[in-house]
Amino acid sequence: MRPIVLIPARMASTRLPDKPLADIAGKPMIIHVAERAREADCGPVAIATDDARIFETVSDAGFMAVMTRPDHPSGSDRIHEAIVSLDPQAAHDIVVNVQGDLPTIDPADIRTALAPLAEPVCDIATLGVEITDEAEKTNPNVVKIVGTPVGPRLLRALYFTRATAPWGDGPLYHHIGLYAYRRAALERFVSLPPAELETRERLEQLRALENGMAIHAAIIDTVPLGVDTQPDLDRARAACVKVNVAG
Repeated sequence: MRPIVLIPARMASTRLPDKPLADIAGKPMIIHVAERAREADCGPVAIATDDARIFETVSDAGFMAVMTRPDHPSGSDRIHEAIVSLDPQAAHDIVVNVQGDLPTIDPADIRTALAPLAEPVCDIATLGVEITDEAEKTNPNVVKIVGTPVGPRLLRALYFTRATAPWGDGPLYHHIGLYAYRRAALERFVSLPPAELETRERLEQLRALENGMAIHAAIIDTVPLGVDTQPDLDRARAACVKVNVAG
């Protein structure tokens, strides 16, 4: 595998304005994410953005950046434009999409997202965590993976849902929206129109399943902290302070 890590970043958050540039321990959040991606040591790291402020911040910090159109409906579309621009000769056959609001993600988790692609039938790899908080099982904001085991700590996804599923005794899995695409799978995915279940559940990954693509999920131990609100940002700041003190 010849991966590249792409981080889509835009300024469109309404709950936390200018989120990618929010200060965490003296650095913009997008730089923390880029540093975690670089520490994963999977391949080159680039930020795909539609905002000149993000582009300049990332470039000044020594990371590769690429400007993309402002009208992309999803991060997948943005990273597809970015990979075509950055790598027109297709030297990279795997595209890892790391969300730009995961400043404390463990680099090992980014590497783990590549593991399912060792199986040739897997088109797209992602991550999941077993749910231990009872409230999360019925929370529609927590997306669940319904899958069948295909190896140790590895599921083949059958469905993704905001509902509590599957029914009955057994574990439930929280989906983590970090993806590793085979390049051909990413190209096919963005060429497809939105699918019925995707629209109903408001879950983009269902487009892949509805069109016969295989998604496998590696199970990790903890849910990365995603920053969507001011309280999330406060937690990220506290976590980075603890890491700096421990270091």
